[in-house]
Amino acid sequence: MDTTYKVLFFLHILSVVVAFAPASVHPLLQRQFGGSDSPELLQRFAGFAAQNGRRVYAPALILAGLWGILIIATQEGDYFAFDQLWVNLAMVVWIAMNGVVHGLITPSERKLAAGDPDAEKRLDLGGMIVTILFLVMLYLMIWKPGL
Repeated sequence: MDTTYKVLFFLHILSVVVAFAPASVHPLLQRQFGGSDSPELLQRFAGFAAQNGRRVYAPALILAGLWGILIIATQEGDYFAFDQLWVNLAMVVWIAMNGVVHGLITPSERKLAAGDPDAEKRLDLGGMIVTILFLVMLYLMIWKPGL
């Protein structure tokens, strides 16, 4: 394994960790703030979550996929290739994750921050969908079906 692979793999894993950090922390904080006596706390939290989502987490999700694509492009023919089933499925799952994050989660966080109580249900749904997609992605990355 060459240095290029190691650097790209490091960046790929780092981006994944950053992108999915809120998936484990935000639901807990959302429930804690939502259960408090002050609904303003939940709104403030949702506002910070939306800002961080746009500035940090969503870009990290995009970068995670791009680093993965670069790994495949630079290692083509060695171990990874664009014609492998698991690679194509992973790209579809990555696109779906981005759709859920950018089309459901981030807008729901903004709406929750603006005081829309229905946004919390959409946010929970988006979180569940992304969690399932993440587990599918882990399966694809570890077991590499079709390889």
